[in-house]
Amino acid sequence: MTTLTSLRSRSLIRCAALFLSVAAIANTATAQETKPAAPSAPTIATAPVYVSMTTSKGVIYLELNAAQAPISTENFVKYTKEGFYNGTIFHRVIKTFMIQGGGFTPDMKQKETKKPIKNEWKNGLPNNRGAISMARTNAPDSATCQFFINTVDNKMLDQPRDGAAYAVFGKVIKGMDVVDAIAAVPTGQSNGMGDVPKTVVTIEKMEVLAGPPAMDAPATPATPAPTTPAAPTGTKNP
Repeated sequence: MTTLTSLRSRSLIRCAALFLSVAAIANTATAQETKPAAPSAPTIATAPVYVSMTTSKGVIYLELNAAQAPISTENFVKYTKEGFYNGTIFHRVIKTFMIQGGGFTPDMKQKETKKPIKNEWKNGLPNNRGAISMARTNAPDSATCQFFINTVDNKMLDQPRDGAAYAVFGKVIKGMDVVDAIAAVPTGQSNGMGDVPKTVVTIEKMEVLAGPPAMDAPATPATPAPTTPAAPTGTKNP
């Protein structure tokens, strides 16, 4: 005969078992909820991109910062891979400021470009000596193909003007002597525009490299270029 005491004992055992089962389910759910998610694949490449710029004064090697300036880097790489820069010139040179190029042919005809890109001036990269940045008009998001390389530290270019500053997207890692040689070319007035080189400095070839260049890679000057023709107005300025 079952006693009241035994019934109570069985009831308590069942309750305890039910409690332990619920607790086990709760713990399993908590473990599933707190389990870290698998990392997702990056949507864009963030590794540095290396580019060689062969000019009529020698070779400049660039390291582009795809992590902090993905838009500008992708834009520059597209123009480079399409051969757009081959045969263009440095059309504006100021020795104690920067050298600017990438948009004009030796006969000073401006090349047709892609659509302007977004200005990445808030990426934290400064316009220090050797930094390469996007040239633009007074409109913040007007950069297309033209770029400039700083020959000195240009802190003022990091300060917003007309709503934005100037976006750095990489740096020279070898060939600053070539940059300085271009910056030293005599300049003058031409067709209402100042700082035009009197001797053409041509970008003969631009290439995306498979990896970092050998630091002992040659930067041999090429043959002298002919005198530059008159420059038009309306060029993008840094």
